[in-house]
Parts: sequence; structure tokens; C-alpha cells
Amino acid sequence: FAGLADVSISEDIPVEGEITVPVGSRSPDEDYSTLDEPVRDTIMRDLKAVGKKFVHVMYPKKSSTLLRDWDLWGPLVLCVSLALMLQGGSADSKDDGGPQFAEVFVIIWFGAVVITLNSKLLGGTISFFQSLCVLGYCVLPLTVAMLVCRLVLLAGSGTVSFIIRLIVVVAMFGWSTLASTAFLADSQPPNRKALVVYPIFLFYFVISWMILTFTPQ
Repeated sequence: FAGLADVSISEDIPVEGEITVPVGSRSPDEDYSTLDEPVRDTIMRDLKAVGKKFVHVMYPKKSSTLLRDWDLWGPLVLCVSLALMLQGGSADSKDDGGPQFAEVFVIIWFGAVVITLNSKLLGGTISFFQSLCVLGYCVLPLTVAMLVCRLVLLAGSGTVSFIIRLIVVVAMFGWSTLASTAFLADSQPPNRKALVVYPIFLFYFVISWMILTFTPQ
């Protein structure tokens, strides 16, 4: 390369091409970091995300929002709320009605894990925590049913009260089942959807039965 130093480029030869490096404008999302935001903004953002998922469950439709942005805060709140409202029943309790709290936790979380494993074994494309998120959030209608049943039981525990509670529980049971299957249907093979829906049906049926047979001490 020693002789290249004496080679000169004539000014009559045009030089083609771009020699400038384009600098794209950075979007605000690239400069924004959640590590620098205030704690209040983080909490409000998470609460809004949980609220949007509740809205999706109350108005079930085929959407990947619950699957794409999964979290377990909503299911945890619903599980604790349902367990607290079921606590104090006279089914298998002593004085404080304590066993119901643990029973609800075991049924919801262990049941959701079993349904998720069943879905994966059948060839589902949904991830483990995405399935827990959907199944947990879809307990919302049954939590509402439990709240209504407790209010009805305050007025009495006769035949009319049982009929009202039966209608409410059956309606919310169907709502939970339809909402969960609407979110999970697209992640399953078309010829195996029935094998996935059946465990979901049993999962919400057991929770509904606990709500319907609840009688306060």
C-alpha cells in the first residue's frame, strides 16, 4: 500500500453516495425507564393494568391482552377476597372457620397449575404464568357471586334466599367459564379444545359449589 499515497483523485470525477449518517429521532419510550419513575407512578400504572384486565373479564372477548401482559396481583387479590368471604362457614369449621381460607388457596392455585399442565401436554402454546393469570382473573365473577350471596344471607336463609343464590352462582359460573375459554381457546389445537375446556369447567364448578353451599355460623 506504499504507492497509494501518491494517487490523487481528480476533481472531475464525481463522488456518488451518501456520506452522512442519518440520525433517527429517539422515541420517548426509548428514553423512559421505569427505574427512574416515582413509586406512586409505578403503583398507579400497575393498578390501571389490573383494572383493564378486570374489564376484559367482565366483558369477555377473544383478546390476547391478558395473555401478553400477564401478572398475578389480580388473581392474588381475588383469591384472598374469596377466601376471606368464605371464612366463617359452618361446613367443616370449628369456631373460627379457618380451614376454608386454606382450602380456597389450594383449590384455586393447585387447580390452575393442573389445568395449565394439562394444556401444555395437549400442545397448547400458552405459557405457564399466562395461564395462571387468565384462570385467576376469571375468578372475578365468582367473587362477585360470593359477595351477593353474603348480602342475601343477611336477609335470611330460607327457600327464596337459596333460589336467588342459586341463580346468581349459576350465572357467574357460566360467566367465568366462558371468559376463561374465550381467552384460552386460541392457544389450543382445534381438535383438542374440548379436553382443555372440561378441566376448566370442573375447576370453576368446585368453586361455585363452595359458594352455593356456604352458610355462615
